[in-house]
Amino acid sequence: MLRVACASANPHKVAEIFDLMGGVIELIARPSDLIETPETESTLVGNARLKAAAVCLATGLPALADDTGLEVDALDGAPGVLTARFAGVNATDAENRTKILNELLGKPRTARFRTVALLLFADGREIIAQGVCEGSIAKLQRGERGFGYDAIFIPSLGDGRTFAEMSIEEKHLLSHRGLAFRALAKSLEDLPTA
Repeated sequence: MLRVACASANPHKVAEIFDLMGGVIELIARPSDLIETPETESTLVGNARLKAAAVCLATGLPALADDTGLEVDALDGAPGVLTARFAGVNATDAENRTKILNELLGKPRTARFRTVALLLFADGREIIAQGVCEGSIAKLQRGERGFGYDAIFIPSLGDGRTFAEMSIEEKHLLSHRGLAFRALAKSLEDLPTA
């Protein structure tokens, strides 16, 4: 099984990635002394590549990184690559959700989550997969599970519940991250073995 270093320092993301990729790769935690890579690129792919490159260099292992953007139509696609920092650089998840809800008062609520998952090998090869989940922003926060914007995002293919109201298994079936990492896992299964 391929040993891969996880670039994420977010424990919620790491748990989701392990759930989604655990049977395909051996996921190794990122070095605890590695400084978090600033997301300075203008695209999700660019940010994922930066994070993967830093961890690949530090460990010598292939590195797995992702970046996710919430794209709200009424906000011209914002917050996009600034999703984690929408209410400010040190904003909490709750502050980010509150800012979205306030900015959408009286506006259409269609949105989508987009995740790019990127596996970077030490020789520079990379595998990129993307997952998109169409949906809408709830008028109020609902649910106790998940993280980030889960309490306000209602996936179109669901039953009207937010991600935070779903079990982790239900969320994985519909979510952008689930779609991206399942596609990445499929790409790994299709790689020729040496």
